[in-house]
Amino acid sequence: MADGELRRDPASRDRRDPDSRGPRDGRDAEGAADDVEDAQESDAARRRRRVQFLRELHEAKQLRDRVQPRRARAARMRQQMRMRTFRW
Repeated sequence: MADGELRRDPASRDRRDPDSRGPRDGRDAEGAADDVEDAQESDAARRRRRVQFLRELHEAKQLRDRVQPRRARAARMRQQMRMRTFRW
C-alpha cells in the first residue's frame, strides 16, 4: 500500500485530521451564543458587585470618620496640604 492509501483508511485517521471528526450539529453555534450571553450576564453581575462593594466601602469610611474624628481631621489636613503643594 502507498502512503496516501494509508491516510485515507478510516482506521488510521489522526485526531488532528479535520475529516476524522463526526458530523457537526448546531450545538457549536448554540454554545457560542450561550458563551456570549454568559459573558454579558457575568459582566453585568460584576458591575453590580462592584457598585455594591464601592457603596459599602464608602459607608465604612464614613463610619470610621465618625468613630475616629481626630484621625479623620488629620487625614483631611494632610489631603489639603497635598492639594496645596500639587503643581498642575
